Amino acid sequence: MKKNSNEPWPAVRAKIFRMVSVGVIDEPVNQAYDAISIIALLANLLVSVMGTFDNLQAAYGSIFILVEQVTVFLFGVDYVLRVITAPELYPEETPVGARAKYCLSLSGIIDLLSFLPYYLPVFFPAGVAAFRMFRVVRILRLFRINAYYDSLNVITEVLKSKKQQLLSSVFIIATLMLGSSLCMYSLEHEAQPEVFSNAFSGIWWAASTLLTVGYGDIYPITPLGKLFGICITFLGVGMVAIPTGIISAGFVEQYTQFALLGDNRRDETLRFISIELTPGDSWTNQAIRELKLPAGLLIAIVRRGKDSIVPNGDLVLEAGDIVVLGAEPLPGTDNMELREMTISSKHKWKDQAIRDLDISRQTFIIMVKRGDRKIVPRGSTVLQEGDSVYMYKKA
Repeated sequence: MKKNSNEPWPAVRAKIFRMVSVGVIDEPVNQAYDAISIIALLANLLVSVMGTFDNLQAAYGSIFILVEQVTVFLFGVDYVLRVITAPELYPEETPVGARAKYCLSLSGIIDLLSFLPYYLPVFFPAGVAAFRMFRVVRILRLFRINAYYDSLNVITEVLKSKKQQLLSSVFIIATLMLGSSLCMYSLEHEAQPEVFSNAFSGIWWAASTLLTVGYGDIYPITPLGKLFGICITFLGVGMVAIPTGIISAGFVEQYTQFALLGDNRRDETLRFISIELTPGDSWTNQAIRELKLPAGLLIAIVRRGKDSIVPNGDLVLEAGDIVVLGAEPLPGTDNMELREMTISSKHKWKDQAIRDLDISRQTFIIMVKRGDRKIVPRGSTVLQEGDSVYMYKKA
């Protein structure tokens, strides 16, 4: 990882990065920035729609212009802050490389087009109509709201996880559409040459038949053409069902994964943790009855070498003992859960940065144990094979 030691005010930059990062709400200023960003985006889109009504434009046109000026300015400020803090987003890059990577990323291009076309007519008056069209890109910023809601974020995760299958289904549909067009041209060209004039003239018919039920503006009139059209209509029903089934399966997988992170384990009445005693621990060489354990906490079992000992009050703990502690949950904390997960060689989190993991927004990674080393997790921390990941599920 490359260091950014030559960059000024790294602490301030890191604080700004947390502020502009969507969903980081650990401080009031971060919450306020997220709220302002969402309000500005919704206000901008609202006036863009309302401005298309002539009566509203005549009555409130000056207010619409003011709202657009303010919100577009905020979009510009947000873009500048994201460029400045890009080294925090891509810590493995040099400062210049990180900023270039953000500017060339899809998110960076959307952020740039959210405000730049508004100011370009000042320098290029002839391109007003074209620049206005680019303002539609602002609506893509709505996808940032995904970070606040699991129900929205899961849509993005499903599309990512099923990308290859969806592309395969689109390829099949495109191939079938082209083949149908060629076949229908062969069957219908002589009967209606003005309609099926060439091989590609049937593309519209194939698309409307395969993906819907046809529009009736172009249709076969020969017996063989009609028979072929019926077959293509039935195939179209199956073609539409393929991507629908893929997406449905993806939703089931995502919600099953969320359940495995803790939502389906509320029938436990005791929770256990294990610790290994070292020579310097205060419990070493102490009898269990002398430990003065808090109420509700108990020593369930002591593992000494290969032996598992059911403890009693006279048992003296020794260095190297593995002590398993159990506790009853406090009232009102039934929905709290700590979970440990070991990253295997085939685990989907292997070689993934924590910021890129598809986990519930209510689940927090509190520690990563790598061998004998305990790591306080950051967004840039990359999980490796053999890591033990400790997660906290918030109620």
